[in-house]
Amino acid sequence: MPVITLPDGSQRAFDRPVSVGEVAASIGAGLARAALAGRVDDQLVDTSYVIDRDSRLAVVTAKDPAGLEVLRHSTAHLLAHAVQSLFPDAQVTIGPVIEDGFYYDFAFKRPFTPEDLAAIEARMKELAAADLPVERRVMSRDAAIRFFTDLGEKYKAEIIAAIPADQEISLYGQGGWVDLCRGPHVPSTGKLKAFKLTKLAGAYWRGDSRNEMLQRIYGTAWADDASLKAYLTRLEEAEKRDHRRIGRELDLFHFQEEAPGAVFWHPKGWTLFQQLIGYMRDKQHAAGYQEVNTPEIMDRELWVQSGHMEKFGDNMFMTRTPDERVFAIKPMNCPGHVQVFNQGLKSYRDLPLRLCEFGKVHRYEPSGALHGLMRVRAFTQDDAHIFCTDDQITAESVAVTDLILGIYRDFGFDDIRVKFSDRPAKRVGSDDIWDRAEAALKEAARAGGLDLEYNPGEGAFYGPKLEFVLRDAIGRDWQCGTLQVDFNLPERLGASFVGDDSQRRVPVMLHRAMFGSLERFCGILLEHHAGRLPTWLAPVQAVVLNITDRQAAFAGQVQETLKNHGVRAEVDLRNEKIGFKIREHTLQRVPYLVVVGDREAQNLEVAVRTRGGKDLGTMQLERLAQGLAAEIASRGRIVMEG
Repeated sequence: MPVITLPDGSQRAFDRPVSVGEVAASIGAGLARAALAGRVDDQLVDTSYVIDRDSRLAVVTAKDPAGLEVLRHSTAHLLAHAVQSLFPDAQVTIGPVIEDGFYYDFAFKRPFTPEDLAAIEARMKELAAADLPVERRVMSRDAAIRFFTDLGEKYKAEIIAAIPADQEISLYGQGGWVDLCRGPHVPSTGKLKAFKLTKLAGAYWRGDSRNEMLQRIYGTAWADDASLKAYLTRLEEAEKRDHRRIGRELDLFHFQEEAPGAVFWHPKGWTLFQQLIGYMRDKQHAAGYQEVNTPEIMDRELWVQSGHMEKFGDNMFMTRTPDERVFAIKPMNCPGHVQVFNQGLKSYRDLPLRLCEFGKVHRYEPSGALHGLMRVRAFTQDDAHIFCTDDQITAESVAVTDLILGIYRDFGFDDIRVKFSDRPAKRVGSDDIWDRAEAALKEAARAGGLDLEYNPGEGAFYGPKLEFVLRDAIGRDWQCGTLQVDFNLPERLGASFVGDDSQRRVPVMLHRAMFGSLERFCGILLEHHAGRLPTWLAPVQAVVLNITDRQAAFAGQVQETLKNHGVRAEVDLRNEKIGFKIREHTLQRVPYLVVVGDREAQNLEVAVRTRGGKDLGTMQLERLAQGLAAEIASRGRIVMEG
């Protein structure tokens, strides 16, 4: 009879097989009510799962991340149940859990409307209030195909037909409704109390544009109403901060169908972009990097040799010349940097060799995945590769992580997490090489004092990596920088150096990016700061406003003085009321508004206010120019307001 070991090490013995729910009840009525699932010997199962042998058990509640996932998965089923109870002709396809929620794709004869969405959500609440038991049953594959075919569910039947014939199929049902699912699920619909349907979208069946278009309903689900309300508030704030909206309002960039996934930068947006490059160029130069530039188009065979073609071939753009030679537009810069390293004989005295590039790369992303600056097909990487010896890995990696963390702080990001990603299933190189690479990267992280989270199986195909995740002003996480240790690519592409023993050696290659994609980082910055970029980054740092035409000449003089001090200043001489001009440039998020009237012009002074509405009073023009120059040079320290 089973002995159950609980997470605190205590044990409970039972004289018969016992379900997860019964174990929870034996511990306490409160835990039994909160139980959503169980983790038996590290396997996530339903509360109805029967334990018939000695096992380790953790009762999963909504406080557990896995419990929240079970809630969301079950709410997706609740959505599908509600849709089919209201619209019996609708067919269900797939309904996975996603970050902060779930979605379900439906085939239906007409588009769903916002009114339909409200009715569906109301029906979901009725089904949840009914507290319907959720039950699991198992069928053979062929029986499951017949079952769903008889229901008219051709999409489910197609999914099941792709499963091996000897595999059992699990189904979950509630209140007479049933769906294909691996589970686990909550014990009853009454556990689903805090959810909201958020939007409608289109989606191709199985993500293939050659297939029919389905309708996708998105939703979110949380453990309680307070968490749901907090999330919806974050959504509202995120909509206000949407970089695409800010880009239009501030005239920074646009997209159009003639170049899907590629950015048309406007003058102000390009100024921001170049500020990022200039900042990074200075940082890298100070850290001993040498900047290079490599071709955007290279022969397909180079990408075959590197291993990128096998891994990324479906996402690479190809071109064929009239003489039938096939070229690939580069999706990344690594092979090009190895070619630079390979020119000329290298000695151990040349290492570490740090090469960096602001390289334009192209990757095919499905049109449905494109999202403003955050997901594009053409983007610029702040890519770098460090060629070093085994003995130099730790010192170089620590230097990289220190550089990355310092840079993020300059941009206003203080909450940073670091994830360690080890070998993926599809990779190049032997297990021995991967053992060495993973051990080296872990040692570097330890030496750098990093507190790591683990992300199993998510390393690059050539080496393990550290991922740097930024948390923005409204609590969203963005994965930006990476550091990878690579023992494979240099050998595959013939890189070598002469060691201190006069023997040929293969260098270690550290792959490093800090912004990742400059386009994406621009989007993250715009949303993090809600368009109110720090003065040093703002495309326009100050605007000079005259009250009447009599001050036009002095306003021009103020602008010229500011520009001579390195301030990006504009002048607005329009025949408009000063209040109108102040409001307009405040909405444009210009950091400083400089107002000149007759008195200011006579005394060579200016009246200064911030975009936040703070009146800094009247001051000498030279004081303003020097103060703004100091603030810009400090990259973050507020001078004029301090």
